Amino acid sequence: MAAESSFDVVSKLDRQEVDNALNQAAKELSQRFDFKGTGAAINWQGEQGVEIRANSEERVKAALDVFKEKLVKRGVSLKVLDSDEEPKVSGKEYRLAISLKEGISTEDGKKISKIIRDEGPKGVKAQIQGDELRVSSKKKDDLQAVQTLLKEKDLDVALQFVNYR
Repeated sequence: MAAESSFDVVSKLDRQEVDNALNQAAKELSQRFDFKGTGAAINWQGEQGVEIRANSEERVKAALDVFKEKLVKRGVSLKVLDSDEEPKVSGKEYRLAISLKEGISTEDGKKISKIIRDEGPKGVKAQIQGDELRVSSKKKDDLQAVQTLLKEKDLDVALQFVNYR
């Protein structure tokens, strides 16, 4: 009997890359002419959050665009960002709080395993293990087909495939 092959589907955040993108965005905000005198700033807000501040709603949204551009250049999916998209007014300052999503929720895990069951090759099993998903099969080709299938789907989660055995 052939041994089972498997891999894990995870949604991990490369914190160092996000930090680098944040620092690059902060530097650009401090140097760009269109941000001079707007008080535009971007900072960490705790472990899993980022806060953008400026004196107008348009500048906050422009600063968010700069941050998104830096994330994309560093290879971080924009699906990790979770924001209200509407800046809050605090005195004379607009603030936008953005949280960073990490891990696959139980609901998303169920969605992914249903996709694998319904559309994936026969004989492929998916198990939810905490905030990740273990996919196993006897054939490695089937596992590669599942990876391709999940990459083609437009899910709300940034997925990575790890522990390929």
